[in-house]
Amino acid sequence: MLSYLTLFFSSFLAATILPFYSEVFLFAMVQQGLPGWSLVATASIGNTLGSVVNWYLGRYLLKYQHKKWFYFKQSQIEKSQKWFERYGKWSLLFAWLPVGGDVLTLIAGMLRIRLSTFIILVGIGKTLRYISVLYFAQLAQYILN
Repeated sequence: MLSYLTLFFSSFLAATILPFYSEVFLFAMVQQGLPGWSLVATASIGNTLGSVVNWYLGRYLLKYQHKKWFYFKQSQIEKSQKWFERYGKWSLLFAWLPVGGDVLTLIAGMLRIRLSTFIILVGIGKTLRYISVLYFAQLAQYILN
């Protein structure tokens, strides 16, 4: 149970503005023999909920972007807004990307994308990412054994 909580919270933190890498935890837990699909579900739910935090930040805290402590630079926000305007809500399928993904979720909140649409698209992208980590973890396990 502790392993799943660790994975959930590391996945949650990885999706917020905090730098964290949940894939490492998932990979290690697969190597320990824990059931892969339950790990993918746990990581996906945690990571998607962490992105919802960014959505809320974008929706309600953008008025503080001029403050020193505000995490994102104006140039990052502008670049992500252009990406988002070009590709629309479908760009949320790429919210899992290490560079720009968190900003996309923030932009989605700023642009007031419907939360249910946001959760579905972000959840699909993040789940596919964790499935690929599971695949490579199992492949590594197969090769090493």
